Amino acid sequence: MKIIELHKDSSMFEQAVNVFWGQWGNEDNYRFYHDCMLHSCQTEADLPRFYIVVREGDIIGTYALLRNDLNSRQDLFPWFACLYVHPHQRGEGLGSTLLDHALREAHKKGYDSLYLTTDLEGYYEKYGWTHLTEAIGLSGDSMKVYQKRTSI
Repeated sequence: MKIIELHKDSSMFEQAVNVFWGQWGNEDNYRFYHDCMLHSCQTEADLPRFYIVVREGDIIGTYALLRNDLNSRQDLFPWFACLYVHPHQRGEGLGSTLLDHALREAHKKGYDSLYLTTDLEGYYEKYGWTHLTEAIGLSGDSMKVYQKRTSI
């Protein structure tokens, strides 16, 4: 298993776009995902960054570090987003591995905290994430914002 930052190795770029979009997108926003991920590979800025987990040539997991996760809390960043573990790989600790990897990556980039929004109950708390505040999403709904310090 290998965690790959697409900015450093884009050899699986098209497959990665399809996995991210397939999990988080809809029929109307493929171009959004493709464009965002393409430009993340071309910038020297530290964000956004997209990561894939590859095992035996297949993408089995993903996550992203973003400037904003499409919510009202523009004052908070970076955002941990797009955590995905292929169903056949769940229960093996890969989600936890990706959370730790993201915290280390954010720390290396000079960030003291990492943030996320979720509607999951209890998942992130068991890894030490704390409910910080609420944010408003694009739909106008309130969503929970979690934070974790990057010095793990």
